[in-house]
Amino acid sequence: MFEVKITIDLKPTVNNPEGLTIKSSLENLGFSNLNSVRVGKNIVIKIDSANKDEVISQVEEMCNKLLSNPIIEQYEFEINQI
Repeated sequence: MFEVKITIDLKPTVNNPEGLTIKSSLENLGFSNLNSVRVGKNIVIKIDSANKDEVISQVEEMCNKLLSNPIIEQYEFEINQI
């Protein structure tokens, strides 16, 4: 069995309005030294398989077909055998 931790972020060239809103709110709370804030998604999936290459293939397919929008988002993942 494998546990996959997927991180999905907007590409650097895409505006992140949620991050800008959070940055503004934090600055209003007195955190004046912020350079930027970006918001993304973290997804944890457990896959019952003995073949790591098969898991990698499945996760890439999941990300490309549903979990991320390849036009504006990028993803990376970490796989750990459990």
